[in-house]
Amino acid sequence: MMSEALDAEDTKLLTLARGARARISAVEGAAIRDEMGRTYSAATVDNGTLSITALDLAVAQAISAGARGAEAAVVVGTESVEIDALRSLAGEGVPVYVCSVAGDVTDTVLT
Repeated sequence: MMSEALDAEDTKLLTLARGARARISAVEGAAIRDEMGRTYSAATVDNGTLSITALDLAVAQAISAGARGAEAAVVVGTESVEIDALRSLAGEGVPVYVCSVAGDVTDTVLT
C-alpha cells in the first residue's frame, strides 16, 4: 500500500524508484526530480567490481542531463541512505523519502 504522506509528484518518484528496483531485482531503487520537474530513476549497481547506490546513479544521470538542482528524491528498499551526492546537486533542505518495498515512507531525510 502506498503511503499517503507523499503528494502526487512524490508518488510518481516512488513509482519510478520501485520500477527501477524491480526491473533488475536490485537491492534498492531511487528516483529524483530536478529543478525543472524532470525525473531520473536508477537501481543499485553491484557486480563485484563496480558498486554504485541507486541514489548516486540517479544523481549522476541528472547531472549528465544538465540538472542544476533537485526538488525531491525517493529511495526504496533500504533503511538508511547516503545523501552526499544529492546534496552536492541540490543543496540543503531537499527531502529524501526512504520507503519500504511496499511503498510506505519509513523515514524522511533532508539534504
